[in-house]
Amino acid sequence: MSAPIKHYLQFADFTAEEYAYLLQRAALIKRKFKAYEKHHTLHDRTLAMIFEKASTRTRVSFEAGMYQMGGSVVHLTSGDSQLGRSEPIEDTARVISRMTDIVMIRTFEQARIARFAEFSRVPVINGLTNEYHPCQILADVFTYIEHRGSIAGKTVAWIGDGNNMANTWAQAASLLDFELRVSTPRGYEVDSQLATLNGAPAKGWQSFADPREACAGADLVTTDVWTSMGYEAENEARRKAFAEWCVDADMMAAARPDALFMHCLPAHRGEEVTAEVIDGPQSVVWDEAENRMHVQKALLEYLLLGRLD
Repeated sequence: MSAPIKHYLQFADFTAEEYAYLLQRAALIKRKFKAYEKHHTLHDRTLAMIFEKASTRTRVSFEAGMYQMGGSVVHLTSGDSQLGRSEPIEDTARVISRMTDIVMIRTFEQARIARFAEFSRVPVINGLTNEYHPCQILADVFTYIEHRGSIAGKTVAWIGDGNNMANTWAQAASLLDFELRVSTPRGYEVDSQLATLNGAPAKGWQSFADPREACAGADLVTTDVWTSMGYEAENEARRKAFAEWCVDADMMAAARPDALFMHCLPAHRGEEVTAEVIDGPQSVVWDEAENRMHVQKALLEYLLLGRLD
């Protein structure tokens, strides 16, 4: 009998041991990429990418990465597929998974990607949902390790919205044994029903009313836009509510002297972060963006081929 299909729908889907392998594999794949060495482990494999939300980094990182590994890509949006004409997502899953080897979806509710995975015959990857963004946090953890070594025992400060990124950071802190400090305005806190690990509350994170207190002694300070896709109608209200949650030089000064700054991008300078910080010497956002591609190559390879020597 064939092994059960493994999906990657949230960070909690993998174990700490699996992440150790993935991060090590991503480092190898990146070294080979920088040395212009071929790494065609996914020759003749096809990735289907389904976008119900706009994308820059997700599309480029998955598409370029799949081609670099010798595979091919099919790109679909709601506008150019039957998904945009109300075809049941279960039917779409049944069809696409008979024609491709692996699927990445960037969509709205987590329940939507879970339904797709339930009816898929191939692995499914969460490219972003309203609730979780596991590929981004995988890249962020990899970037931290590249610059500072192991993230275990370190302190990460999340400043801003209690959104899909914050939920995923909470899962990562619980799995990878680091401390997460979350500071959000009142009314925008992390939903404890989402910051879970295998049905239990994720451990290793706590909330702070004062963002500067959350940053005190942190090894990494990270944030996101104040208004995520799908919440545009709340933009003005959010700008007022989040005014004190702009990551600036004072917040970075409260962190450790060698603290890093990350942002999943796109960024709005002068809102969630000042130009001085995101363009400053502690910022690693461009490495972070590039590393989406490298960790996702390792992820694609693992889901399709398992562990390789």
